[in-house]
Amino acid sequence: MAGPVRILRLAAGGDGVGKLPDGRAVFVPRTAPGDLVTLRGLRPARRFARARIAQVLEPGPDRVEPRCPHYTADDCGGCQLQHLTEPAQLAARRAIVGDALRRLGHLDLPDPEIEPAQTAFAYRTKVTLAAAGGGRTIGLHPVDRPAAVFDLERCHITADSLMEVWAALRPLRGLLPIGLEQVVLRLDRAGGRHLLTRVRGSRVWTRAPELAGALARKGVPVVLWWEPEGGVPRVVAGREAGAPHASVFEQVHPAMGDRVRAYALERLGPSTGRRVWDLYAGIGETTAALARSGAQVESVEREARAVAHAEATGPAAVRHIGNAEALVRRLGPPDLVVTNPPRVGMDSAVTEALVSRRPERIAYVSCDPATLARDLVRLGPAFRLADLRAFDMFPQTAHVETVAVLERT
Repeated sequence: MAGPVRILRLAAGGDGVGKLPDGRAVFVPRTAPGDLVTLRGLRPARRFARARIAQVLEPGPDRVEPRCPHYTADDCGGCQLQHLTEPAQLAARRAIVGDALRRLGHLDLPDPEIEPAQTAFAYRTKVTLAAAGGGRTIGLHPVDRPAAVFDLERCHITADSLMEVWAALRPLRGLLPIGLEQVVLRLDRAGGRHLLTRVRGSRVWTRAPELAGALARKGVPVVLWWEPEGGVPRVVAGREAGAPHASVFEQVHPAMGDRVRAYALERLGPSTGRRVWDLYAGIGETTAALARSGAQVESVEREARAVAHAEATGPAAVRHIGNAEALVRRLGPPDLVVTNPPRVGMDSAVTEALVSRRPERIAYVSCDPATLARDLVRLGPAFRLADLRAFDMFPQTAHVETVAVLERT
């Protein structure tokens, strides 16, 4: 045991940061600014150290009792900030964005404003659970223990509709497929509930109709999907009813996703008659909004099933299937660009193409402030940051969505 240590601030991943007697920073999960704690499991490195809380001697002013029992009892790693008040969480996410852009992007700016979510719990429309022991244990991973799994009773940030499925499924887990590795629960925009099982091997899931019937009798009809090792998911029981393919990416907080999209398009400016790129287009919701406004849209999305859904449900647009870095130089010259890359940010080939094509404005939707900062450096000095707004897309966690609007210099 070491300590006591006063926690001074939060780091990007949500860990509290204090100072050891030798001056090194120590990163401690589940701590709040102002906490005075003793430490256990100290793991020193040359310039910093990591540790866990042994005891909270004095709680900081923003510490609260977590709502979810798993957060404390099982050390659940799904949330990082549930021990903080909501105002403190919002301030932390603002600071995470601002610190990344100042430290990594070399920008002199304050922490951005943040749009809060309407609800801090029961917002996720997708949750991925790990299976251990052939499905005897199904749940989430503890902090810093990715090989371990605890058995989940309820995830408090996941939609109630999906937790109803989980409550009905838990006593029926013997009907799940052999070789089970993951269970994905997903809610589509129409309210339909989906259960995707990922398995090791390719042994057919023979009891899927039995499980679907049992769930239906419990009042929770579900579309069951089965994904064999190295294969693609397919429906094995229930009706798909035109929902996006179970493996296609969608925002896990659709209400906030809609607000992010609306803000990005508003700040992009009038698009009627303009040539617009929609990069990393997903299931085409941004492309559809642009096309309905009268824009001439070229979209790029690597997932063919997502593009197929966009084609089936959205207005006409020129859609390309493939990686943005491979296709971006083949697109027509843009007036405006919307880009919504994954957490790794944009490939350097994409930022180079944007610099050479020099669109008037870029709306960059980012889910990782560090890669956003890196990409802003790559885009300068061809563009200047004209607007920045954070969105509380993932309450109870250290993740944050950001919209950065760039103007051509």
